[in-house]
Amino acid sequence: MPTDQPIPSVLPSQPTAERTLTTAALLGAVMFLVAAAVGFLAAGCFAGRDLSSGQAIVLSLIGFGMLLLQSFGGERFRIGSFAIGWLFAVALVIGLGLGPVLRSYANADSAAVTQAAAVTALVVAAMGAGGLAIDRDLAGWLRPLTYAIFGVLLASLLLVLLGSGGSPLISIAIGGISAVLILVDFNYLRQHGTEDDVVVLATGIFVSIVNIFLSLLNLFSQD
Repeated sequence: MPTDQPIPSVLPSQPTAERTLTTAALLGAVMFLVAAAVGFLAAGCFAGRDLSSGQAIVLSLIGFGMLLLQSFGGERFRIGSFAIGWLFAVALVIGLGLGPVLRSYANADSAAVTQAAAVTALVVAAMGAGGLAIDRDLAGWLRPLTYAIFGVLLASLLLVLLGSGGSPLISIAIGGISAVLILVDFNYLRQHGTEDDVVVLATGIFVSIVNIFLSLLNLFSQD
């Protein structure tokens, strides 16, 4: 989702501008936005916990549509306060859609939700550290992964919203692609990232986190 959008205008900018922030500063800015987006997602989940399944599906599709709109929005959706606000709005809407779903999972098997959250955090930390540590430039993987992950968000949301059914292989594929994309995003941040890429990278990492969590939730709840 973001850095993981199929439209070139929302991919991280090419390394033509001179970097004015250190890698540590860029990482701090990106992760601050990711943490804030997760906060909006959590707030949306809490506020939307009593919505009907139909309303949840509509809101989730709206969130997906907002990401599509972002992919065509150009620089306005990539840089500045509007882009940041749009990221938070997307997170809130997706959270509203997931609210009743997570409540249902928590009522049926609260351990699955806890396990999915914990493993998601571990995966993000490992892949983020790996991306920063790898010296090789992985930017060439951004576009193919972008095309793959854009459809993956909708697939992962539908996988949960329409029930716990579905092949575990689909969940594994969704989580795996999202994890690799996090690695590539962090590698891009180290190799080429500038302040103009902060919102795009944060959006991509946030969407990958959602994908990984939903995939793991589906896996852990199938037993």
